[in-house]
Amino acid sequence: MRMRNKPWAIDYLESNAQIVDVNNTYSKKIKTFFDKDQPIHIEVGTGMGTFITTLAQQNPEINYVGIEIDKNVMIRVTEKVLELGLSNVRLLLLDANTLMDYFNENEVDKVYLNFSDPWPKVRHAKRRLTHSRFLSSYKQLLKKDSIVEFKTDNRGLFEFSLMSMNAFGMTFENLNLDVHDDEPKENIRTEYEEKFSQRGHKIYWIQASF
Repeated sequence: MRMRNKPWAIDYLESNAQIVDVNNTYSKKIKTFFDKDQPIHIEVGTGMGTFITTLAQQNPEINYVGIEIDKNVMIRVTEKVLELGLSNVRLLLLDANTLMDYFNENEVDKVYLNFSDPWPKVRHAKRRLTHSRFLSSYKQLLKKDSIVEFKTDNRGLFEFSLMSMNAFGMTFENLNLDVHDDEPKENIRTEYEEKFSQRGHKIYWIQASF
């Protein structure tokens, strides 16, 4: 979903620097961005922010980091965090390719990938967030035996992710080929998930560890 460009987006995000890091201010010191020292979970690609803000409300004992490259999308997420008054959510305007430039090794407890761009053309495979080069970054920033949780409605991306994770030596803790057929209580539906489900798409879910 492409949003209309807002020329004032960066100014708005920078005016909310207590929530959003636009300029890598907290690179290699993400813990100091939060009020409390708690386990860190990250979502790579926030969408409109429903997933991460719902998780944060449900789990105040966890610190959540939302990572998004689109400044226009980040405005919507920031508005939700402000509206809900969440102190355990921080947002990074960051390219996922630079994760290990920002985070320290063994610093994160869980990674969420929700409805990532499938990049369907073969020549774009390296851009998929479950490609081995991204898995390598997750492995470095995650603590031992931590989980990568991945959801998509795209069958091709699901199959690619299964093969990629398997080839990388990951252990599959959970595979669900139709999440909404018997929906787990802990599932949080993202905006994209609701839209795709209403269109009759199956939702695929992987939980895997290194």
